[in-house]
Amino acid sequence: MYFEDKNFEKITFGETPFVAGEYEYCRFEYCDFTQVSLANSKFIDCIFSHCNLSLVSLLGTAFRNVKFFDAKLLGLRFDQCNTFGLSLYFENCNLQHTSFYRLKLKKTIFKNCQLQETDYSECDLSQASFEGCDLRDASFDQTNLEKADFRKAYHYTINPNQNRLKQAQFSMPEVLGLLSSFDIKVS
Repeated sequence: MYFEDKNFEKITFGETPFVAGEYEYCRFEYCDFTQVSLANSKFIDCIFSHCNLSLVSLLGTAFRNVKFFDAKLLGLRFDQCNTFGLSLYFENCNLQHTSFYRLKLKKTIFKNCQLQETDYSECDLSQASFEGCDLRDASFDQTNLEKADFRKAYHYTINPNQNRLKQAQFSMPEVLGLLSSFDIKVS
């Protein structure tokens, strides 16, 4: 099925079945997708606003220039998405326990998001922005963070020996999160 320039409002897709297909220039507002399968669907230039997408299946799902505002996206496996043309934007979203393992997310914006225990291992997050984000217990391992902006992010722990940080931006006092892996005391 193909849907273009449609608005979907206040739909609970656990009660009304989600139709797999291609969605272009569509807007989803106040919809509940909890535990629904979006497998092999395509979302192109779409917006999800005030939606709950927690625990949805993203196997083979394509997100191209998709924006999420005030959305709940708990436990998602973005690493299972179709990576061709993957382009995401997140603002005021809860992405706790979400995996972005090995994805190319260059220039991705995370603004005022809850990113606790999110997995960014082996990602390309070069030039990404984390303004106002809580990164408590987020995993950065072999991650490209070159030119990433952490100046207004907080609670992050990043090991400089295991990640690429060239020209990344940090601010005090949160920059001390770069030292925690060295087991040293700073006064």
